[in-house]
Amino acid sequence: MIPIRDENPTRRKPFVTVALIAGNIVVYIYQFMLGPDASVDFYVNYGAIPAVLVFDLRALPALPVSWITLVTSMFMHGGLLHLAGNMLYLWIFGNNIEDHLGHVRFILFYLLSGIVAAITHAAIFSDSLVPMVGASGAISGVLGAYAITYPKARVVVMIWLLIIIKFVRIPAFIVLGLWFLFQLSGGFGSFSGEDQGIAWFAHIGGFAAGIGLILLMRRR
Repeated sequence: MIPIRDENPTRRKPFVTVALIAGNIVVYIYQFMLGPDASVDFYVNYGAIPAVLVFDLRALPALPVSWITLVTSMFMHGGLLHLAGNMLYLWIFGNNIEDHLGHVRFILFYLLSGIVAAITHAAIFSDSLVPMVGASGAISGVLGAYAITYPKARVVVMIWLLIIIKFVRIPAFIVLGLWFLFQLSGGFGSFSGEDQGIAWFAHIGGFAAGIGLILLMRRR
């Protein structure tokens, strides 16, 4: 089930959402142009590495320098499909949350969701040396906020059954609820060694952060 668009109009132009998508695309092009060896260094230097984050937090009384990667990692992706999937979700659901919060508060909301998401993953897999990259933690916050703010909004999804493709309209709380259950399944599976290449708990933490933040920040 892949979301294609929602039927939820906005009043404001989604300047921040478009800028975030553009920024992610620009960073990906830059990564691609670096070449294989330099690209690896780029991931190591700017990806969020849980073991480094935890070690630096314990070693320094002030905010560790490495924690800047909590932000830089949000604009990096591991491949074109990774980028495309994240940007699709951001485009469909981000504009409505930006419209609801306003441009400035949406920026703060997005960054805080992504930071909480990365910290959640780092706290659970504190020994991991694998750089965590991707906007999915922050976008998970957007999804959590959307599920709370617009639960009955219709989302057009593509359902692929073997050779049959159908487009159906489903309430957002069902689409996003199923998405969250899938993340929970992947998260518990990662404890047994399955799907450890995906930061499932970043998605879970981001989704929860989005729910909490939208309740605090939304317009009355």
